[in-house]
Amino acid sequence: MSKPVPRTLEVIRSAYVTPHMLRVTLGGSELAAFPEDQESAYIKLIFPQQGESRPLMRTYTVSGQRSDEIDVDFVLHAADGPASAWGRNAKPGDQILVGGPGPKKLINKDADWYLLVGDMTALPAIAVNLAQLPEDARGYAVLEVLTEADIQPLPHPENVEIHWVINATPDGDSSALLQRVEQLCWLPGQPAVWTACEFHSMRALRTYFKKQRQVLKSHLYISSYWKINSTEDQHKIAKKDDAQSA
Repeated sequence: MSKPVPRTLEVIRSAYVTPHMLRVTLGGSELAAFPEDQESAYIKLIFPQQGESRPLMRTYTVSGQRSDEIDVDFVLHAADGPASAWGRNAKPGDQILVGGPGPKKLINKDADWYLLVGDMTALPAIAVNLAQLPEDARGYAVLEVLTEADIQPLPHPENVEIHWVINATPDGDSSALLQRVEQLCWLPGQPAVWTACEFHSMRALRTYFKKQRQVLKSHLYISSYWKINSTEDQHKIAKKDDAQSA
């Protein structure tokens, strides 16, 4: 199957969701051919490089979709990468080349209970997953943010507990997410686990879910969305090497 042809989208507006998360809304005439129901799917923001044969591409999640708009959430740090810097400075009328969408990654709903784990890069996808869980769902969401001010309201079933982890300085030597997950009361029955976060934290959580909790492969989605002190291209190589050795 051929890849979707990149389309040029236009900035409609932007607004801060929290101090470290900015939502940019994209639209324009070329969005008309964008597939419906793509919340939590990934897209590629494409930045042509002067004098370079290959453009720079960065991966983001469709956090919201309406008939003529999509939302893209950017996590902002003191040192912005090219995509977050673009997002921070985006003004209505600005244009961006967008590839995708790629496949949606949703939690397996054939389960007795649910566990969603992620940092701020995964919040858009986790928010979609939480909103789409059955009303009678039970379980947990463990969410890592940079500051207390980055906690945001997320629609979720009444019996899914939300646990916020404040971690202003993520590092590759420990996993604040794993530490909190290990404190949870593991519920009876078949769990479905959805996890996305920083590379080192992902590997620590993967070991815990596979070896200590023996979560079925069919009920475990786990991915790294970024790697400390690495570009997206470097992270992509690390993911490939990790997948081959896992």
